[in-house]
Amino acid sequence: MKILLIFNPQAGHGRAKDKLTKVVNYFKEKSLEIELKLTDYPNNACEIVRDADLSKYDGLVACGGDGTLYEVINGYYQNKGEKKIPIGIVPLGTGNAFARDLGLTNILWKESIDIIANQKTRLVDVGKYKCEGKNFYFLNILGLGFVTDVSETARKLKAFGNISYTFAVLFRTIFLKTDLLNFEIDEKKFERECTFVEISNTRYTANFLMAPDAEIDDGFLDVIIASKLSRIKLLQSFPKIFTGKHIEMPEIEVFKAKKLKINSSTKKLLAPDGELLGSTPVEIYCLQKDIEVFWK
Repeated sequence: MKILLIFNPQAGHGRAKDKLTKVVNYFKEKSLEIELKLTDYPNNACEIVRDADLSKYDGLVACGGDGTLYEVINGYYQNKGEKKIPIGIVPLGTGNAFARDLGLTNILWKESIDIIANQKTRLVDVGKYKCEGKNFYFLNILGLGFVTDVSETARKLKAFGNISYTFAVLFRTIFLKTDLLNFEIDEKKFERECTFVEISNTRYTANFLMAPDAEIDDGFLDVIIASKLSRIKLLQSFPKIFTGKHIEMPEIEVFKAKKLKINSSTKKLLAPDGELLGSTPVEIYCLQKDIEVFWK
């Protein structure tokens, strides 16, 4: 079994590079042949996968965080080759949200390679969004509003690991604001004054259980809309997001959507899988069981 391994040495605030030798050796220990590609700059993983001859490999693995996986997925969809191979993740990043749906964290990276070696796969849904005349793809989440502000701040605090998102939430609460957004969810149109919106394909956002009822192969995206919240109310809701209880709050609405559109009077920055890319207006679609991943 031959693997194209995309390794981001800067993942986890640069801590991933310290595990490079151990990761490579464990792939060999599991009798997996790898072709190693190190990323050098933002979007490099996307370019490597886009230009690769995937017919030479039996699997494609993103070794890093959610941002690395995001780049790999987008390169995968830009690749012109006919052969589509399974994708795996070795979580060495800060959030590792997609890996959490596999029950994995960055301290369980060996288990992630075991999953790849077992060669069991699963077809999962993919989120597709269109904005600014371009198509993008995500396996995890797409957010805007407060969650985008949090992602922007957390990027600057990655040295603190997973807790960087907690620090970012507390900091951004000080500057809390809302936005009037127009929605069209599966033909239903409405508007809301929102604190944040999260479109989830998986259950986790970083270490938050943002969409507890999300299923990765049901053909739907879970849309979490938080209406106007006071700072106190937001802080009170914060512990609930770790357990998924926040969706029981009257200020939170949850929709299952195959497609949706979001618009705003001023452009709002988007946060796909922890990255910051694109802005409203945006169209979002669920591509049911559109990609094969290595799964338990």
